[in-house]
Amino acid sequence: MKSVEEILKEIRPEFDFTASDDFIADGMLDSFDVVTLVATLDKNFNISIQGTDIVPENFKNLETINALLHKSGVRP
Repeated sequence: MKSVEEILKEIRPEFDFTASDDFIADGMLDSFDVVTLVATLDKNFNISIQGTDIVPENFKNLETINALLHKSGVRP
């Protein structure tokens, strides 16, 4: 099972995701990247992230993504 950081690096290898507090505002993730991330998280962690949870606030940084996973029953 890959970590969230490993998954992010596969999607956008040119960025250091540990150096940002807001991936979207910093231009590290766009809407297509978020869709790709959701699909990859679902597959990697064998979960289904609810559509209502697919909002920018849940994908701002590693902390918010891990909180979303925690809400979905994953302990990353």
